[in-house]
Amino acid sequence: MEKGFIFDLDGTIYLDDEMIQGADEAIASLKKRGDRVVFLTNKSIASRKEYVEKLGKMGIQVELDEVINSNYITAKYLNDQMGPEDAAYVIGEAPLFEELADAGVKMTDHHEEARFVVLGWDRQFTYEKINKAFQAWKNGAAIIATNPDRTCPVSGGEIPDCAAMIGALEGVTGEPISLVTGKPSSLMSDYIVHEVLKMSPSQCYMIGDRLETDIKMANEAGIHSVLVMTGITDEEMLRETTYEPNYVLDSVKDIVTL
Repeated sequence: MEKGFIFDLDGTIYLDDEMIQGADEAIASLKKRGDRVVFLTNKSIASRKEYVEKLGKMGIQVELDEVINSNYITAKYLNDQMGPEDAAYVIGEAPLFEELADAGVKMTDHHEEARFVVLGWDRQFTYEKINKAFQAWKNGAAIIATNPDRTCPVSGGEIPDCAAMIGALEGVTGEPISLVTGKPSSLMSDYIVHEVLKMSPSQCYMIGDRLETDIKMANEAGIHSVLVMTGITDEEMLRETTYEPNYVLDSVKDIVTL
């Protein structure tokens, strides 16, 4: 039976611009035997086209519709929720704004016009942005985020991710944000399984390096969860987690042995 393999990117396929050894060969082997391969990332500071190009340079050939990121899911969600006069105040970087614009999502820089506040990873995050988002929330706007990742794995360590923006807003509002659209959200798992792979969850495997996003989402969706130890998660985190993976691999190169 054909299987679907859903791969995280950062910490799973590569770190920064360095591919995890054997990732290209493992993916080629899966495709050769007739399985489907897609890529699913929470990272909101790059476009899907950029991911296609980056993977291609590493020898991993992929089509645009085989790469889904949290920006894309956020745009789909807002399209479903917003009326023609509704607008969103967006905190994030250019790829998030571009994805929303491509989807026809109306955006505003005026907090009083915003029905939604969208939080993405923003390396130019400022007090002015916090204040505008807070004022929009006081005016009734719902706050949503592209992803809940605390950090992003890079060569030599990790750097702050979108959770820094979420924490700032939750700190000032005193309550949790309304929704996370990316992993571990069911918005993400439902779309990738039913609309992209067009399979049942039991035919699919989610391979990632994060317990609280990749593994949690897979477990809740009935997808086989596969943890790789090349990114964020270490042995102590694995021992203490409540999100137990079905499989643990040293590296993505071992995926063909499942």
